Amino acid sequence: MAEPMLPVRYRVVDRTVETHDSATVSLRSVDRPLPPFRPGQFAMLYAYGIGEVPISISGIGDDGTLIHTVRAVGAVSRALHDAGPGTILGARGPFGTTWDLDDADGNDLVVVAGGVGLAPLRPLLLAALSRRAAYRRIVLIAGARTPDEFLFRAELDRWVDRDDLDTELTVDRPATGWPGAVGFVTEPLRRLRIAPERTVAFLCGPEPMMRFSARVLLGAGVPDERIQVSLERSMKCGVGLCGHCQLGPLLLCRDGPVVDYATVEPLLVVPEL
Repeated sequence: MAEPMLPVRYRVVDRTVETHDSATVSLRSVDRPLPPFRPGQFAMLYAYGIGEVPISISGIGDDGTLIHTVRAVGAVSRALHDAGPGTILGARGPFGTTWDLDDADGNDLVVVAGGVGLAPLRPLLLAALSRRAAYRRIVLIAGARTPDEFLFRAELDRWVDRDDLDTELTVDRPATGWPGAVGFVTEPLRRLRIAPERTVAFLCGPEPMMRFSARVLLGAGVPDERIQVSLERSMKCGVGLCGHCQLGPLLLCRDGPVVDYATVEPLLVVPEL
């Protein structure tokens, strides 16, 4: 990136409502496209006149379209969430580390998503399914508070029907008409038969969910360096200069957001770090 701090213009070409507070927007470059993104990386998205926030990619179009799933939690994310087709946004990136699929060939993949954590994991799953023969078993465990809060629901239904993908959906509390599991993602994860020496795990969701899920995997014998998590902190610059995203010795916009659990476990057990 010749000018990593200067946003380039992207136009919203499509918007899909996912849940009551989340929407997926597809962006196409107006001037010049950003360099190619890889699964796990993020962009700094700018709503003109309002501000800029980091948003992980949730998809990559064949034509270079950037796909982001945004949860409305503040003024900037609300503006991005509400941006309809034709809206011009700014984008910088790609930033951060990626899900390491390169070293996972020949292994079982265990993907655990909590809530909107499914969005950064979606490109990983699509990449793995596009090379399905490269892996042994692929397992997706996705959790949400209620059935209405699952992202990509139509796609999830298709994944449930696939014979080459083991998908289990679970909600935090019972809901009328819900035929699936009830409970946290750690419960189906704990029931999963794992070959620890042949397993690579990818976790994204609320930090407590990732910590507890990692403990289940460690208890099953999966080495900590084979567990990858995606972490969030306050990312402002995206290039490791401002320090807002510091987690101990790490700057997560540069050294993350994807970090192996061997590196990050000693940091996550420190209160309020």
